[in-house]
Amino acid sequence: METNCNCNKSFADSYMLLKPEKAGFFDLLRLLTFRNISQRKFVESHAADDFNETLGHRWLIFISILAQKLLQLLAKPLSLFGACVELFINFIALNGGVFRLLPNFIKEKYLSLIGNLDVRVELDATPEDFKYYPALSMMASKASYENEAFLKTTVEDKWKYQGKTTTQVLIVLDKYEDQHTYVVAFRGTEPFDADAWCTDLDISWYGIPGVGRMHGGFMKALGLQKNVGWTKEVGERDESLPPLAYYLIRDILRKALSENEKAKFIVTGHSLGGALSILFGTILCLHQETLLLERLEGIYTFGQPRVGDEVYAKYMKRKLKEHCVRYFRFVYCNDLVPRLPYDDQEMMFKHFGTCLFFNRRYELEILEEQPNKNYFSPWCVIPMMLNAILELVRSFVIVYQSGPYYREGWVLFCFRTIGLVIPGLPAHCPQDYINSTLLGTIEKHFKLE
Repeated sequence: METNCNCNKSFADSYMLLKPEKAGFFDLLRLLTFRNISQRKFVESHAADDFNETLGHRWLIFISILAQKLLQLLAKPLSLFGACVELFINFIALNGGVFRLLPNFIKEKYLSLIGNLDVRVELDATPEDFKYYPALSMMASKASYENEAFLKTTVEDKWKYQGKTTTQVLIVLDKYEDQHTYVVAFRGTEPFDADAWCTDLDISWYGIPGVGRMHGGFMKALGLQKNVGWTKEVGERDESLPPLAYYLIRDILRKALSENEKAKFIVTGHSLGGALSILFGTILCLHQETLLLERLEGIYTFGQPRVGDEVYAKYMKRKLKEHCVRYFRFVYCNDLVPRLPYDDQEMMFKHFGTCLFFNRRYELEILEEQPNKNYFSPWCVIPMMLNAILELVRSFVIVYQSGPYYREGWVLFCFRTIGLVIPGLPAHCPQDYINSTLLGTIEKHFKLE
């Protein structure tokens, strides 16, 4: 079934695109009451097989569009609230405590909310450790949330900072003896960025011939071109527009790797950044970027949501094996994000690759899929809430168990209390993922690889 489309989508053999701006209140109510999704002005669809019009699928579309409309409505208040929260936290952090609050706008030390949850900037690991590059990847993923001034003054001492785009990307060069490794870290979802949350909540998808169905919001964030899809090269484009993330990063890597035959690179990201990381590898495969794929050492993602269907998962498994690229998904305990979008008959999204799953004690288990794969299970509510209580207790004792490097601040402790109401939300923070790479026994697994 097909509707009239506002732009050329011939690059996809199927698609479902949501347009929240065209949906009114009564339109959403009719969506729940009646079928015929293809006749709705806020849904563009074309599917090779029968389009899913079950109540469950219509309910998911309803939730996705409603959430996006609310976020668009609250975008400015949310941004203002976030700025006030970060300003307050930084006032305390930069001036020595709540009783010494003074105006202090040191941008080089000004941290985002994500940065204040975990203020560490140096690694408790050395290049000789097998866990070094996974730990460095997570640290770079965390750093990608910060402002440019912070990165230049704090990170540049040890890393080579190269730039950022609208979908912010941090590229660092790690040199150890004759081993040169670029780490490409995609930024995840910023807590007070309504547009980023809309990207996460948009369940639109495109079906790429020979590849499978992929999350539309994530592809747009990576640089999908509206009318032409994933062309190998970018045509003429308005110079006033921000560069497309995929093409900018690919060109940087092409130049850097062609000038340094010893260099390899890793792609990584936390949250949304993890989804963009594996999609970046997907487009490299789609474009048959031989040089880059030969030098791609691995893709390490942390708290990554699902990005495609089962056909896509099989395609990527085959391509990653063909090019000898290692792909590891790090999942900490009850983290909510890796369990979304749903893996069921309504959503069709599937994880793939090696899942490195860590429990509350940072003990590693190698799995195909994390436990409680879709999060919302009545049988898991009580265990998850009990785990949230024990994580709060751990906040006080981890400094004695593992050393001062693992001390947790008051911002993170306050954030962990949210887990008593929404188990799995604080588990998504970078602190636990950095701890997992350093305290977990991942070197045993990497030695085997």
